[in-house]
Amino acid sequence: MSSPATGTLPIKTPSVVVEYRHDGSILMAQTYPTAPPARSIPHRFIQQAEAHPHRVFVAKRAALKDGAWGDWIKLSYGQALREAQGVAQWMLDRGIGPDRSVLVLSGPSPEHAVMALAGMFARAPVTAVATAYSLVAQDFEKLHHVVRMVKPALIFVEGPEYRRALDALDLSGIEVVTLVPIPGIEAHLYADVAGTAPASDVERSVDMISPDTTARFVFTSGSTGAPKAVVHTQGTLTAQVASRNALLADAAEENGSIRLSWMPWNHIGGVIHLHYAIEDAGTYYIDEGKPLPGQFAETLRNLHEIIPAEFNTVPIMYGHVVDALEKDADLRERFFRSVRYMSYGSAALSDDILQRLQALSIATIGTPTAFCTKYGTTEVQAITHSAQPMERAGEIGIPYPGVQLKLAPVGDKLEIRAKGDMITPGYLGRASNDPDTFDEEGYYRSGDAAAFVDPSDPAKGLMFDGRVSENFKLATGTWVSVGPLRVALIEALAPLAQDIVVAGHDRSEIAIMLWVKPDAAVAIGGLTDAASPEQIAVSPGVHAFIREKLSAHNRLARGSSQKVARALVLVEPPVGDEQAEKGYINQRRVLARRAAVVERLYAAPPPPEVIVAGA
Repeated sequence: MSSPATGTLPIKTPSVVVEYRHDGSILMAQTYPTAPPARSIPHRFIQQAEAHPHRVFVAKRAALKDGAWGDWIKLSYGQALREAQGVAQWMLDRGIGPDRSVLVLSGPSPEHAVMALAGMFARAPVTAVATAYSLVAQDFEKLHHVVRMVKPALIFVEGPEYRRALDALDLSGIEVVTLVPIPGIEAHLYADVAGTAPASDVERSVDMISPDTTARFVFTSGSTGAPKAVVHTQGTLTAQVASRNALLADAAEENGSIRLSWMPWNHIGGVIHLHYAIEDAGTYYIDEGKPLPGQFAETLRNLHEIIPAEFNTVPIMYGHVVDALEKDADLRERFFRSVRYMSYGSAALSDDILQRLQALSIATIGTPTAFCTKYGTTEVQAITHSAQPMERAGEIGIPYPGVQLKLAPVGDKLEIRAKGDMITPGYLGRASNDPDTFDEEGYYRSGDAAAFVDPSDPAKGLMFDGRVSENFKLATGTWVSVGPLRVALIEALAPLAQDIVVAGHDRSEIAIMLWVKPDAAVAIGGLTDAASPEQIAVSPGVHAFIREKLSAHNRLARGSSQKVARALVLVEPPVGDEQAEKGYINQRRVLARRAAVVERLYAAPPPPEVIVAGA
């Protein structure tokens, strides 16, 4: 079911040109030129800090001893500039610069923001490390891989929780800066480093920044091997901001934009939203909530205080948000009267969540709220954007201004490929013309597929059509497109399914493993609130619901590529790199790690925990 017209977006009317080639590929671009880019992120930050020194740049709640979060600690643009200049001078005094990089072991924080700016002031590439590599990991294999790749001259560490990670590293010849003293670790304190008096060295270094200056190394998730270090230059980062600016139909908000985000800064999405805040002279509020059991409450607390005009998050978080809005009339009223439009990225949104949000908006303010998305990757954060308010889940829109898009035939799919100033020049340690990354015409290969919403009207944009690498063949030779099927199944199993993994490679039929929402499972299964994950997984009521919904899905399915024969409720939550920090499930990792579970799914006869669906 599609929703009615969904409000307005503050962007220009789409204008695209399309070329169909004899080889089956399709070229697509917007006719709007990109906006003039800033000279660099540091230059733009300095401009904003000098124009708005007292405006809040980054804010984060104070950590309390009991694991809770206290009042907001706010860092102004002026203070951030002073501290970044001091840290940059300290770096330059020690020869830390273009060939000697900075590694950050920290989640988002005001100090992290300053260290990243300081590294860019000194022209030292900055790498933020996923907390999964530094806090969750047991063997620190991926952390060692990152360190071997970027060879840091400086490591910034936020707190003693990173002690195990530091102990696992050879710190010889590496300067260590810590926010607080860490027993047994020889380090400089951040306050002392930031208090360094800047000299003319910093100004000279900033003046030497060019579009080709390496700004960051951003690591991929490693879903198909060891994580790769994506090179982002000042030119790619400013081009991404300029591409967004070219779309905007409204003048900038007088007092700067407001952002509330839990997105990690080791991902390009988190980095770019920080840069959007800088471009807008806005404030970035760091949300310590997460789309995980027991951690969403902090996001709710923050939403009762801060509701941005653009509410941006990932699909898995929207599932928690809509549940909360349905229960809390006061928050619902404030949310829909404050949010101008909602946006998401990183994964596909289910139509169930979209419809529920729009139903709440209509009930609250009388009209739908505009909903949009954008599509990007670690290599280029912004490739496409919604051309108009979304009417159905799965839309990814049209190319950003400045992006040349190519849809290239790969098997039975059209792979998304792109050119433009905002696209990485390549990976650290690899040739810039690596054929696995760029095709013969220099287009970046995304590995994702797309299809037109309406082939007769390209201006209506594209639909996401799954990962080329996630797709597989059944034993019959039939291709299964995992991305669209996963979204369809989450919708079919609403409100129970939290996320789904699709199995069936070289099997005769598709089977799924799913995680369920505990609250929904308790209600559906007629269980008590104290029901354990093990009890939920074998609940007759839960099994009956899944069997009924899958059977209904199968009756409407077109062929074996969409029908699901069996299902199993997972007890153990996603662990390690089974789930990216953005919430997206790594299908390949789950299937590999839980191979024994997959074998149970296909066992004959099926064990009691396996649900057999109707044809």
